[in-house]
Amino acid sequence: MVTTCLAIMFPVLRIPITTASRNYEAVIEHGLLARAGEILREVFSGTPPVFVITVPPVRHRWGKTLLRSLTGAGFKTKIVEMHDGERFKRLSSVENLAEDLLRLGADRKTVIVAFGGGVVGDVAGMLASVYMRGVQLVQIPTTVQAQVDAAVGGKTGVNLNSGKNLLGTFYQPAVVLIDPATLSTLPDREFRAGMYEALKCGVIGNAGLFIRLERCSIKSLRKDRELLIDAIAESVKLKAQVVSADEKEGGLRRVLNLGHTLGHALETATSYRHFLHGEAVAWGMVAAAKIADEMRFSNNGTFARIRDASLAWGKLPSVSVTTSKAMALIRSDKKTESGVVNFVLPKEIGQVDVVSGVPDGAVSAALAEIRRLSRE
Repeated sequence: MVTTCLAIMFPVLRIPITTASRNYEAVIEHGLLARAGEILREVFSGTPPVFVITVPPVRHRWGKTLLRSLTGAGFKTKIVEMHDGERFKRLSSVENLAEDLLRLGADRKTVIVAFGGGVVGDVAGMLASVYMRGVQLVQIPTTVQAQVDAAVGGKTGVNLNSGKNLLGTFYQPAVVLIDPATLSTLPDREFRAGMYEALKCGVIGNAGLFIRLERCSIKSLRKDRELLIDAIAESVKLKAQVVSADEKEGGLRRVLNLGHTLGHALETATSYRHFLHGEAVAWGMVAAAKIADEMRFSNNGTFARIRDASLAWGKLPSVSVTTSKAMALIRSDKKTESGVVNFVLPKEIGQVDVVSGVPDGAVSAALAEIRRLSRE
């Protein structure tokens, strides 16, 4: 394993996201949280009432910094907490938060700030899309997974017992504020899990990013501020390009689901208690690469590189989900159309395609492979 990486000097970035429903920016800067109020005052040309949706750990560590910035810029701000964890990404959470907002006086001029990880972003985003038939939304992601993926692109959603993200909306925020400093307090496991989403972006369409990440240890990524910002920014740029071309997943945007078809099945089968999202996506990517290899869809060596890069950062949670259970969940996935399962498969590093009609045997072989790898 290589333990040192080339650091890339990196300025403050403003990455444009252009969609049919809204144009906005993702702003990336170390220490940006302390300037959030200043930026939001520019975005909204004033100081509308702000309601921050967050979870206790994020509020405890970073809430004072954000609140000080917002109130200092003249915003009347109230903080509303929700339960933490994927198990609370439910429609009942949206309803409970809506009742809290109404009780606290939130009206149609309200700005909802999603301040937390992917669960907070999805739930608060869905809340903003339906509260009073839609209020302004700001995403301030505080986890790697949310910064490189979930906060950008306007997807919101909650889970059903039958599967993940089966209820949701497309709702673009007014701005995304990304402060990599907030990642400093993440547990190592959560940090690593989020970085698999950046690795995914490399496989999808940025071979240079993949090469940099496969050469780095996870400890190097945590320590090297410039390299970490580069990984976040390159991931956001790729997602911005895809979302700008296909806002509502009519075609191209489906490539962002690499690793998610099987990853979601693993999460659902284990009641969201065994895998972190990024860990399930990592196994899903390895499985997708194995399927591509079994079908002779990918170039020689692609599977091995994705497998080795995914496993190099540390041991992933074991996979014990049966093939029959996984297949049933895959067929109920929202990406399945008229009973046909669509998989995003890598052709080579930096190039993927959406493939339908994948043989069950190839899927079974991939599941067997990740079960085997998880036991090593």
